[in-house]
Amino acid sequence: MSNFTPAAIEKRATQGAFFKRQLFNEPPVTSRQKVDLTGQTIIVTGANTGLGLECSKQLLELGLSQLIIAVRSIAKGEEAKQQLLNQYRGQRSDSSKVRVEVWPLDLASYESILAFVERTKTLDRLDVVVNNAGISKRVFTPNVFTGHEESVQVNFLSTALLTLLLIPVLRSKNTPQRPGRITIVSSDTPAWAKFKEQDTRPLLAGFDDKAFFSVDRYATSKLLGQFFIYELTKRVPSSVVVINGPNPGLCKSGLVREYRGTFFGFIFGIMEAILARKPAVGARALTDAAVNHGPESHGQFIEDGKLAAWAPILYKSKGEKIRKQLWEELMGELAFAGVEDILKGLSA
Repeated sequence: MSNFTPAAIEKRATQGAFFKRQLFNEPPVTSRQKVDLTGQTIIVTGANTGLGLECSKQLLELGLSQLIIAVRSIAKGEEAKQQLLNQYRGQRSDSSKVRVEVWPLDLASYESILAFVERTKTLDRLDVVVNNAGISKRVFTPNVFTGHEESVQVNFLSTALLTLLLIPVLRSKNTPQRPGRITIVSSDTPAWAKFKEQDTRPLLAGFDDKAFFSVDRYATSKLLGQFFIYELTKRVPSSVVVINGPNPGLCKSGLVREYRGTFFGFIFGIMEAILARKPAVGARALTDAAVNHGPESHGQFIEDGKLAAWAPILYKSKGEKIRKQLWEELMGELAFAGVEDILKGLSA
């Protein structure tokens, strides 16, 4: 991680700093004069709506040749595909050569993830993966396959599995001089997570308690993602794949649609009206992290185009203990997919 002073780490995590960013800062615009994606192939998960869809538009504006929309609903993915193709038919002289494909990917299912990754091996090239898909649940919902609480399952466990399995695929299709990239969308919220489960052992079992605080659970699930990126990038060098975590900020999206009609939904709606960025603006953070930043961004949190501090707990001794515990349990959870062997194989 980059060296930030303790004061800077704590200041960045304050509500005041968040309000200032939302009101006065924006992620940078990436132009085709700076980045040309001609010939490249990029996967964006959760690309049928919101930030994923807007990021896909921006990547196509940069000349991307092949876009793979990874979505749970093929029908919704096809709608997004048509929207993208219709938009760029009149804007790009090479629009007839642009390929937009819709691939099924259900992050609630390990089986779906395994099948998806197997299919990526058939691609002629794969340059970047944007892990954007995520959920926020209002009530406790156990995953039908694993029994884990759904937001932890999707936002952390399944995203981790997808990332780990894609590393050797990206390595095989790129070079150490020009490694592939995995961008895992992060958030402001980990800095404010109460994370009441942090002393539970085993840790993952603590998230399966039905008496959970739904608003904090989303923040905690994204915090787990930050722990994961930190530990993973200690084991995977940037010459194999560059992995970073952009913060799009608070954006107008359907992420909290389950809260409509609730008190939190009402309060959030007011905040959204005052502070939220348009999806196209927030998506610039994803695009920026995916195409503008090289090895210097490996294992880093990216905010408004610059490297920033992760949630404060990551820099504390307790955070170090949690990281190690979480990593050990994650390796056990995903042992069926041979993830430890994958990591060992990267040094071969």
